[in-house]
Amino acid sequence: MASYGAAVQRPSAVSETPPPQTQPDESKQIPNPEKDQPFTFRIMCPFGISFILESAASRIINDLRKFGLYYAEFVWIVLFIMLFDEHKISVVCLVVMKEVAILYFLLLHAGANSVLFRGLIAFDTMPIVLPLLAIGTCIALIFTGAGIHLLITLAVTFPIVLAHAVLCVADDCSLNEEINQESEPFVSTV
Repeated sequence: MASYGAAVQRPSAVSETPPPQTQPDESKQIPNPEKDQPFTFRIMCPFGISFILESAASRIINDLRKFGLYYAEFVWIVLFIMLFDEHKISVVCLVVMKEVAILYFLLLHAGANSVLFRGLIAFDTMPIVLPLLAIGTCIALIFTGAGIHLLITLAVTFPIVLAHAVLCVADDCSLNEEINQESEPFVSTV
């Protein structure tokens, strides 16, 4: 009868002597080609300039999609630092709107697999809710007297965010994939 599963070895009163250790015969070993090759060191830079306009536009769209929340967090932190000393009410409005956005994302994450949630909301609400939160935050900051700080923050952080979106190779820093991405047209014609 065949034995399935793990074999159980029972301890015995008689101690067995372990078999003698023998050295493997080096003539029978399989040669390792990786061992014979010299070590190569290659430095990869996660930033690069795309000279093709369609590839640059595609890279900006992909990076904004991938890093969009990080960019928003960067702008929020700079604005928070600028408002912290002078405008306490504006800081409270800024923090409240951020908490509302966090609760919205938690609701989306928690209800993603819920049949009831999908039945109540039949379409993707993110393109509607996030701009409304951004507009509401801007209006609240303008009414609390921090509009000039908002404009200065956007004027300082927008070029930094745009430069990162243009220069960052977000995929995996592979040269072959970057070459393939640059050779594909942004708009395909039939």
